[in-house]
Amino acid sequence: MKAVKIGSPASVDSLQVVDISDPGQPGAGQLRVRIHASSLNFHDYGVVSGVLPAEAGRIPMADGAGVVEAVGAGVDGFKAGDHVVSCFFPFWENGPPAIGDFTTTPGDGVDGYAREVVVLPSQYFTHAPQGYSHAESATLTTAGLTAWRALVVDGQLKAGATVLVLGTGGVSIFALQLARAMGASVIATSSSDAKLEKLRALGADHTINYRDNPEWGKEVRSLTGGRGVDHVIEVGGPGTLPQSITACRIGGHIALIGVLTGRAGPVPTAALMARQQRLQGLIVGSRQDQRDMIRALEVTGIKPVIDSTFELAQLADAFRHEASGVHFGKICVSI
Repeated sequence: MKAVKIGSPASVDSLQVVDISDPGQPGAGQLRVRIHASSLNFHDYGVVSGVLPAEAGRIPMADGAGVVEAVGAGVDGFKAGDHVVSCFFPFWENGPPAIGDFTTTPGDGVDGYAREVVVLPSQYFTHAPQGYSHAESATLTTAGLTAWRALVVDGQLKAGATVLVLGTGGVSIFALQLARAMGASVIATSSSDAKLEKLRALGADHTINYRDNPEWGKEVRSLTGGRGVDHVIEVGGPGTLPQSITACRIGGHIALIGVLTGRAGPVPTAALMARQQRLQGLIVGSRQDQRDMIRALEVTGIKPVIDSTFELAQLADAFRHEASGVHFGKICVSI
């Protein structure tokens, strides 16, 4: 069967389409899953580009969605024909965070889903949402669950709250959709007026072009009557955090998710302290969080925003498209 592997040294250009052996039938506690789709995340780009070191020959991609073909002995809750979606942290079942690295994350510490068939322990998957395509399901493993945990699990989002989302990547758009579905108002930023128009069409109450308005934190405060937002989906990191602190209300919640502007930098700790804000770092969520999110998606009818879809053999082109920054929403891979 076909797979994509990372070359040595790792780079997008080093990605290779290869033939690998079929993994065979599942053993006790395992599932055999035919993978039909994956989707790209910033973490995946870090792995394939060599920024996040992984073993040469690693099969990338943390997101995977497909159909159960066979069930091993002792597996409860799954049967042949079930549509399933992968878990970012397969061994984090429930409760507080239980892992602080990527050693068990598919596509990083272990092989991922840029391949046609996998045989893995059943805890690597949950059921996919009813009515979702495989591509739509594949957007949930990383981006969807990150937004859910930021707002619902950590943020305890309530109707009437205000949420600030930065940019138009997968996490930010999911956060916008979830916040609106749960009765919150949303302010969204982008450097593109065309993308801001799309954000308004998705339900954003206010939009800000951060290139035209580099002091966008003050603009957010103005739009909220001087109070600031209750929640910030902070995907930028050190380059945007000072403005996010300005934008967030006294006692508000900043979900630190991304490092798009760098992996380290100065933090205005005095401002954070004075405004008594909670800065919460997070990486995706547990299997139970994923099941809870999927139930919510089925009830609300939210569907992911998909920018484009590439074939598995075009995975390098998909990552080049991601790196260009022109996409709006998720980039998917058909397998």
